[in-house]
Amino acid sequence: MNTNYLDNNHLVLVGKITSEKRFSHEIYGESFYIFDLEVPRLSETFDIIPVTISERLINDEELQIGKKIVVKGQFRSYNSYENEKNRLILTVFAKDIIFENEIEERAKEDDEINLDVSNEVVLIGHICKKPIYRKTPFGREIADLLLAVNRAYSKSDYIPAIAWGRNARFCDKLEVGAQVKAIGRVQSRKYEKKYEDGTVIERVAYEVSISSLEVIDEKEGEGTERAEETQTAEAV
Repeated sequence: MNTNYLDNNHLVLVGKITSEKRFSHEIYGESFYIFDLEVPRLSETFDIIPVTISERLINDEELQIGKKIVVKGQFRSYNSYENEKNRLILTVFAKDIIFENEIEERAKEDDEINLDVSNEVVLIGHICKKPIYRKTPFGREIADLLLAVNRAYSKSDYIPAIAWGRNARFCDKLEVGAQVKAIGRVQSRKYEKKYEDGTVIERVAYEVSISSLEVIDEKEGEGTERAEETQTAEAV
């Protein structure tokens, strides 16, 4: 079993702060806050992604709306009990943050920071639901999947992901329990939640848009099958 939890779940985001920090929770006397990060896409649109950060990493002078930063961390999930139902909440958990005045210098020293790539996440996890393959009205192939990504202390993050084209067809063959490595980007997507009383509320979903996917041979520790899609969700 892969027990290198940092390799299981790793991301780098380059973006602009779009909100003030707000209190999230406290654990063993350490406070955590959330702020929103605007991350550009190649299509000249952008994703708004929530970032959770420890008070120990915060520099209030630099953590201001409009400031450019680099966030290195993990894409995590937790359950929130709401209206007598559990709801999966997703957030980027920051392990390191690089402020605007340090970005160019750090990029020269850190191979993980590629200023030409603003959003990349790498996940190694197990398929925990049979992927759902379908086609859009325009004939675009899509597959929805849910990955269970192991974390330290016997915890797991449950990360929804979406694959396109050849990757979608590849997902249709995957069985529950298969271990895969997925490379892609974190994206935000607005949708409308309709209730029985007719109320409609706009919500935002977060997921990983997959650009590369391979099955991991757990015995050998190597990929046995691989699919890549040169087109991404931005082409839709």
